[in-house]
Amino acid sequence: MPYKSCSHRKYLLRYHIILVTKYRKPLFCNESISQNIKECMKKIEISSDFRIEEMEVDGNHLHLMVTSKPHLSPTQIVRKLKQESTVAMWKAFPKELKQCFWKEKTFWTDGYFVSSIGEVSSHTLKSYIQNQG
Repeated sequence: MPYKSCSHRKYLLRYHIILVTKYRKPLFCNESISQNIKECMKKIEISSDFRIEEMEVDGNHLHLMVTSKPHLSPTQIVRKLKQESTVAMWKAFPKELKQCFWKEKTFWTDGYFVSSIGEVSSHTLKSYIQNQG
């Protein structure tokens, strides 16, 4: 993947991010929830300064390979993904989520996993993410 240039900087920022559902509920075993979360993430990407290169769900977690601009931290990316997807999922699946989370309007655990990706491991990570689920 080529480096990106902007003004006086050259960069290549890629991250492997894993988000886990609250209480590790296997919500992504439901095909409609699984498809909806992917569509939701793509919609979030459109209005953001980051790109989702790969994405796959596996039972209770979501794997993402994200490229970003230098002004965004991984924490900012995760915050945006979690906040906006939680609202969208509650709008789309209020009954299903109420059974899992009662009155708590939540979807994701508080934590997350993030790792920077070197150029060499990009193909390996893409294959890994595609083979989840």
